[in-house]
Amino acid sequence: MTENNFQRVGSLSNAHVGREFENRVLEYFSMEGIKLRKRFLLEIGVGKVKKSHEFDLGSEKQKTIMECKSHKWTETDKVPSAKMTTWDQAMYYFAICPEGYRKILMVLRDFSKKRNETLCEYYIRTKKHLIPDDVEIWEFDEDRQTASKKK
Repeated sequence: MTENNFQRVGSLSNAHVGREFENRVLEYFSMEGIKLRKRFLLEIGVGKVKKSHEFDLGSEKQKTIMECKSHKWTETDKVPSAKMTTWDQAMYYFAICPEGYRKILMVLRDFSKKRNETLCEYYIRTKKHLIPDDVEIWEFDEDRQTASKKK
């Protein structure tokens, strides 16, 4: 059996990690009175032609869409560059959504002592030019089971 260097240590699979994170976020927002559902489909596109995209969480009634990212700094405290491209992709999807939706990127809080910032703070600092003005970026603290808006 070969070792998967991109697998989160101690997890069954990265897909499991992502689904568990979505479940915690879903529960958190439910307790806040925001009822979301998993695998929310919405027609998106840049012109007249639209295509259905599956957001991690969403609600038609509350006009909310959310992408959840449970990425961490690498074991050697480096930026997980390939994973950051999925955050960039989420920004693009938010940018081409129909108007009127609350757009949230929910990310796992992961603090780097070496860098003295969370992965979320790093992303906001270095990728401001990619983040649409109407997108909210939140951090979810797994230890405290709390979330805070960062942008």
